[in-house]
Amino acid sequence: MALDAVSNFLIERGSPGVVIKKNEVQAYFACPEDSAVIRRDVQRFLRGIRGMYPEIGEDQLHWRILKDRNWNSAWRRFFSPQKVGQQFLVAPPWAKLPRLGRRHLITIEPGMAFGTGTHATTRGCMELLEGVVSSLDMKQFTALDVGTGSGILAIALAKLGATKVLALDNDPIALKVAEENIRCNAVQKNVCCSAKPLSRLRRTFPVVVANLTVETILALAGPLAKRVAPQGYLILSGILRPKTEQLLHYFCSTGFKLIKLKQEKEWATLLLKRK
Repeated sequence: MALDAVSNFLIERGSPGVVIKKNEVQAYFACPEDSAVIRRDVQRFLRGIRGMYPEIGEDQLHWRILKDRNWNSAWRRFFSPQKVGQQFLVAPPWAKLPRLGRRHLITIEPGMAFGTGTHATTRGCMELLEGVVSSLDMKQFTALDVGTGSGILAIALAKLGATKVLALDNDPIALKVAEENIRCNAVQKNVCCSAKPLSRLRRTFPVVVANLTVETILALAGPLAKRVAPQGYLILSGILRPKTEQLLHYFCSTGFKLIKLKQEKEWATLLLKRK
């Protein structure tokens, strides 16, 4: 299970494919100039899951530069359009698209920030957002995306009808990628990216989504709860299943009730409603 968790993260972080061997995951990244940032993100992830998988250690992390073999073209074949939920099709910009039907197309450039639609946590958020938006009584609504990464959830909210989405991230690289994806999807009038700390916000939103880690969610729990409007919805993901109860205990004791719990493999996504 630890290898699955690591593999999913590496793919979502931009690896076009991974090879799982006995007690080992090998992944390729196409942009060596970003290796320091990628390595930092992988180290953070490994630290975050070490409580569940104590056999994982940073000393087991190895990097090497491969000789140029036109990787920039070769790695693209690993990314193909993905249907997510009932209303989305997520695709890289170079992909040949199937017929969309009634699905919203979200174009995401993979490889630079978290959120390509392939990871269980991203899919869980998008599927719950579909239900939340359909249940809102208001014709117009605003939303907050905390830790926007690639911007995929903010884009999904705009495609579902949000008039204004505030997309927060403290990583300048992620914000740059999110802004590019937002422009590519022509929702820049509806989505605003910001590095403003969550604790400095004063307004509330009927929809708040945070696809982070349990540790980060708990660190932001107070400000997160305050940003949800009365009768508003809070979607939390990036949660390894054994840690679900820890989050539920906090939020259910601070004015929220659990509406839905989605589980896929080792990951959980929560839909909460403020009382």
